[in-house]
Amino acid sequence: MKSITIDELRAGRDIPLIDVREDHEFAAGRVPGAISIPMSQLGERIDELPDGAFDVICQAGGRSAQVVAALEARGYDATNVAGGTGEWASRGFELER
Repeated sequence: MKSITIDELRAGRDIPLIDVREDHEFAAGRVPGAISIPMSQLGERIDELPDGAFDVICQAGGRSAQVVAALEARGYDATNVAGGTGEWASRGFELER
């Protein structure tokens, strides 16, 4: 499974960032530019995923790793963001609300 760090994400990647946390978590604060597709809704919203490469983030990296593994098995070019939104916030980086 491909994975990147919070530092690599913050350095800038020209690909979409999919946030798989639940709606209430996303509303509380997200990495700027993240697109919400909760893990619990992924099956019914799979057609909303980008055609090319994209990153996947959650709160700590566990759910996003599960999602990336499942999507890779289906042929998607997905990369896990290790540390997740929690690490992003704990390091003092800006959150959108």
